[in-house]
Amino acid sequence: MLLLTLAAALVVGLALGVLGGGGSILTVPILVYIAGIDAKQAIAMSLFVVAITSALGAISHARAGRVRWRTGLVFGAAGMAGAYGGGRLAAFLPGTWLLVGFGVMMVVTAAAMIRGRRGGGAGTVHGELPVGRVVAEGVAVGAVTGLVGAGGGFLVVPALALLGGLPMTVAVGTSLVVISMKSFAGLAGYLASVQIDWPLALGVTAAAVAGSVVGGRLAGRIPETVLRKGFGWFVVVMGGFVLGQQVPANVWSFVADQPVVWIAAAALAAAGTGAWLAVRRRGRHRERTPVP
Repeated sequence: MLLLTLAAALVVGLALGVLGGGGSILTVPILVYIAGIDAKQAIAMSLFVVAITSALGAISHARAGRVRWRTGLVFGAAGMAGAYGGGRLAAFLPGTWLLVGFGVMMVVTAAAMIRGRRGGGAGTVHGELPVGRVVAEGVAVGAVTGLVGAGGGFLVVPALALLGGLPMTVAVGTSLVVISMKSFAGLAGYLASVQIDWPLALGVTAAAVAGSVVGGRLAGRIPETVLRKGFGWFVVVMGGFVLGQQVPANVWSFVADQPVVWIAAAALAAAGTGAWLAVRRRGRHRERTPVP
């Protein structure tokens, strides 16, 4: 199981290096379901792993000129305050609640990844940094990160692209600076009430760092849309698994004994998916149809 955990940590680093996010969303399920770590300890450990991995991964992006330091430091400073508060608040919440919140965050952020940004390319670079909005968004995103150990890069990257007008590749590099700052702050909040298995944490971190080095070199070479959507669907599956694990066993027994229930649920899910795909297809058709 240790080897499997380390191998999975390589994927975590790869995701951080290429996408600028996905570290905690993958690390927490790995530590909970593969390494067998308690939920709160897994979230705290994931914050340590992601903080170190993101800091080192940002170096390769910075060398390539893909880090906007002023934007990242302001956003990161605001996020640190929110992340520390979220980490302290987590001490008063049951681990099951945190995992449910984590699973919901996985599904929401994955949906945002699959959908992508409207309008495609990079935004317009602002002449002056909108400090007020950046601070507000940084605190909100940081609080989510500190509370459930997720929502870092997948919320930071779109926020940087929108608020800072950064191209996607620059937003990815800058997000690593923000994620590292917020993760350290969230970890500080957790350490007040959680003990970490440091040998395991250091091993997972080393594997994740190796993956982030490879991911940083691959950034820009892999089609961003294909990678983002493929990873998004993977996170949807993982989020469904995490949420499913929190459902009481008696509920699963009831569903298994009532075929009508799960058949109806499957039918509704299929109908909803079909309707969503139809709407997307129609929207794409309208975008491609020239206006007379």
